[in-house]
Amino acid sequence: MDGIYCGAPPLPGEIWTEWNFDPVLLVALAALGFVVRHDRWQLLAVFVLVIAFVSPLCALSSALFSARVVHHVLLVAVAAPLFAQGFRTRLRTGPALPFTVSTLILWAWHIPAAYDLALSYIPVYWLMQLTLLGSAVWFWRSVLGDTGSPVESVLFIIAGFAAMGMLGAILTFAPAPLYAAHAVAPLSWGLTPLDDQRLGGLIMWVPAGIPYAIATAVLVRRSWARLSVGAA
Repeated sequence: MDGIYCGAPPLPGEIWTEWNFDPVLLVALAALGFVVRHDRWQLLAVFVLVIAFVSPLCALSSALFSARVVHHVLLVAVAAPLFAQGFRTRLRTGPALPFTVSTLILWAWHIPAAYDLALSYIPVYWLMQLTLLGSAVWFWRSVLGDTGSPVESVLFIIAGFAAMGMLGAILTFAPAPLYAAHAVAPLSWGLTPLDDQRLGGLIMWVPAGIPYAIATAVLVRRSWARLSVGAA
């Protein structure tokens, strides 16, 4: 066991003192913030990463699967599209390949063996985070770019949420807990491991759709504005 990043699962009374001041992480986030300092969207994305990795959410996600789901949603559905907004150029590959790769990565890391391994070994943990974020940025760049078919982009955004929602549904209706990493800690928070897992599935299934809906609305509004300008 290499250990859990952010430390052992905290108790409820300890959570607000569990900030992560890992110097390597703080330097990396500061450097990233400096690099993107002229882009407000990407600066906001860095702030989302601070919430995910520095705030007590990081420690809470060691205890609760549902908190880990919030953490992953922040990465793939909030930080990633904000980073993508800073590029605003459509990739030549189109959205099909980025969608496929990002979906496979999201699902693969929620296979119990892969998930438990990531929470047991810090290098694997960071491999999980970086592949989730990187593939999601690739996907969002492919659908939020200024060129290409807005209809195709909207359809792939809907497909992206459907893929996450389907995973959430599987977790919600699973008859037994799947993750050994959260076999005990949820009990301290008044949840059984199965209830915690179901809550995580529901978060994937319902609230996680809000960023996808916002992205769709932004895309439709942008397309409408272009049509209005063209008609004028």
